[in-house]
Amino acid sequence: MKKLLISCAALFALVLTGACKNASAAPAEGDGNPVIEAIMNRRAIRAYKDTAVPRELLQQVAECGVWAPNAMNAQNWAVRIVDDAKYINDLSEIYKKANPRMVENDPNFKNMFRNAPAFIAVAAPENQFSAIDCGLLGENIMLAAYSLGLGTCCMAGPVMFMNTNPQAAPFLKKLDFPEGYRLLYVIGIGYPDESPEPRPRDLSKIKFVD
Repeated sequence: MKKLLISCAALFALVLTGACKNASAAPAEGDGNPVIEAIMNRRAIRAYKDTAVPRELLQQVAECGVWAPNAMNAQNWAVRIVDDAKYINDLSEIYKKANPRMVENDPNFKNMFRNAPAFIAVAAPENQFSAIDCGLLGENIMLAAYSLGLGTCCMAGPVMFMNTNPQAAPFLKKLDFPEGYRLLYVIGIGYPDESPEPRPRDLSKIKFVD
């Protein structure tokens, strides 16, 4: 019986060790490499300070976005920066009326962009490369923002609302996307008012092919 318990304990230890190797909760430091450190330490921010982001910083992160790699350098995207409080608040009022339960469940609700003082909207034509190209663009934006002390959160909820709610149509139209372009996602951006802990990553998803 004693030997059986020891064997079970040893087996459990091996399983636990393997699980720890496959799931990482703490990102690597990057050994001083600023790019790796930014990738490993960036978090989705859902609480922001009531501080406006200077437009030169918003412009800078957007420019980092459009330097992303894209198919045939066609640059099939459109980027819009919104930092107008009236636009954000008026659209959020419509959202609140359409989604009262979501607002009630969030006692800190100020606007539909996770209370960020600004957001960046990205649209593209519907083709086979758009999602890939705009995904690369968005990651550039979020990493650049992090490097400048800003927080970001990529969101789909506001996009579904803006693309489908008739009352939101004038706000979508004001973004002035080119004909045939569709809003894909928005990125809330501002000065972070939280420091979220990293969530585990399943490193077993990575495999070498021999």
